[in-house]
Amino acid sequence: MIRKEISKISEIGKALISVEGNPGVALNHVVELLEADTNQSLSFAKAINISENSTRFQVFNGTQGLSTHTKIRMHEVPLTAGFSYNMLGRSFDGVGNVADGGPEIIFEKEVSTRLDTLNPTVRLVPKQALWTGIPMIDVFNTLVKSQKIPIFAGPTEPYNRLLSQIAQGAQADIIIFAGIGLKFDEYQYFKEQLSQSGNIDKTIMFTHLAGDSQIKGLMLPDVALGVAREFADQGKDVLVLLTDMTNWSNILRNVANYQDQIPSLQGYPGSLYSELAKRYEVAADIEGAGSITIIGATTLESLEDPVPDNTGYITEGQFFLENGKLKLARSLSRLKQQVNGATRNDHRPIMTVMASLLADAEKAYEAAEVGAANDAFSQKLLRYREDFIANMEEPFGESIELEAALDQCWQILKRHFKPTETGLSKKLIDEYWNKN
Repeated sequence: MIRKEISKISEIGKALISVEGNPGVALNHVVELLEADTNQSLSFAKAINISENSTRFQVFNGTQGLSTHTKIRMHEVPLTAGFSYNMLGRSFDGVGNVADGGPEIIFEKEVSTRLDTLNPTVRLVPKQALWTGIPMIDVFNTLVKSQKIPIFAGPTEPYNRLLSQIAQGAQADIIIFAGIGLKFDEYQYFKEQLSQSGNIDKTIMFTHLAGDSQIKGLMLPDVALGVAREFADQGKDVLVLLTDMTNWSNILRNVANYQDQIPSLQGYPGSLYSELAKRYEVAADIEGAGSITIIGATTLESLEDPVPDNTGYITEGQFFLENGKLKLARSLSRLKQQVNGATRNDHRPIMTVMASLLADAEKAYEAAEVGAANDAFSQKLLRYREDFIANMEEPFGESIELEAALDQCWQILKRHFKPTETGLSKKLIDEYWNKN
């Protein structure tokens, strides 16, 4: 709700503006800056100093382009987002405005985007799987409701396609897609794939395109997560897909530089860790309510880059996308043991055996590169490795349920090994070997 507009700025600095008196804002209140003649949104600013004679604001992306006639609008858009079940199937921009050309939505309520810390006493121990339909995740690195986990990938890897694949198969009540710095064709791809899968009716898209205001990109995760928290409070299991958190961190770096904050490693602000943690820590299984699970794509050149390095300390494992494959050796779900013991009785054993055989196969592959690994069992391992990469580490295709994925694991083992070569127990061999 709009409260008031001021049409005169008394002082403009590099990153600060001042107005006379107190226009009715509190400390840390966020206001919007508008072009005087067209009312076009220019930026947002935060009240950082209030005195009897003046109020000073810190402008998020610098004061270039502002004049003393720039309007200051006091309203709740940057700190709240509209919420309604009518948002399902629709697309919005970084501050929650309708962005798909459809009709405006009458929101049921306004929800906070400040992402205040959740009381630890209402967090439940994660204990329910969130199935994705992707064997490499469901069998080997099971995703758990309320988990926070990144996808680490090089900039040219199909990480957005992987997020789309997860969205199409995920068994969640609500899917919230939050894209920062997307190309328009990437946005269209997500929308088309979700529509074809039938999941569009339980999906909300928040998108910041590459040419949009940086500030909308900065705010987008908070808006998306604020809406997610409200759905979770109403008992829904929500999956939030964030991409690309490196894009978001780069916007954060730009804003910090505009504000003359002292830079840390590679120019990122010293608060990078806490800023990332603030978003990822929204993930929770909430007592008496639903859950929020977060998967955040993070592009990288090296794991030592500041964004993936900090992300790794915050999150609970990682999915590693390399050469278009989800690599078992570099991926880890630290919470999988919470749930994979309560599935089919062969889940844990076959996961362990196949991973062990793949490790042996990688050694055989390295030996083969120097002319070794010519014995019969090494040749079996090499053929197994090719089969595993093609069928297990391949994340794209039709979604399959866990039972079918486990059966596929048995089929791979049967193609390359004798029962006694697998290391599986006789009981499991008797139960499953001839079944598949």
